[in-house]
Amino acid sequence: MSAALSFVAPPPGFFPHTDFELAPVDGSEGLFALRAIADEAVRVFLLDPNTVLDDYAPIISDEQVELIQLKTADDAWVLVVANPSEEGVSVNLKAPVVVNTATGRSAQMILEDQDFPLRAPLV
Repeated sequence: MSAALSFVAPPPGFFPHTDFELAPVDGSEGLFALRAIADEAVRVFLLDPNTVLDDYAPIISDEQVELIQLKTADDAWVLVVANPSEEGVSVNLKAPVVVNTATGRSAQMILEDQDFPLRAPLV
């Protein structure tokens, strides 16, 4: 199952793309590939943090809620960018991608005044 996501602004490093397809990666629970509709070579991996972290609970500001037009908290799906490297995989907990599951409207949001790392290693 894949989903169409429309970002309110191009995610960092993906200008000018705002329309993406999110698809699960076979055999990897909670891992997704996010590909630009206009250029499939433009891709990043996103991870549902609930599959690997017990205590990740970012607070989304009222302005961020309004940005993606969330009506209820249940409509918010938080994903984090996964960065594979020779040392292993790390995730960006400081700037999650938040998806309005009711509309597909999405944004990568910087969490101000919250103590989350840019590169949290997965163990």
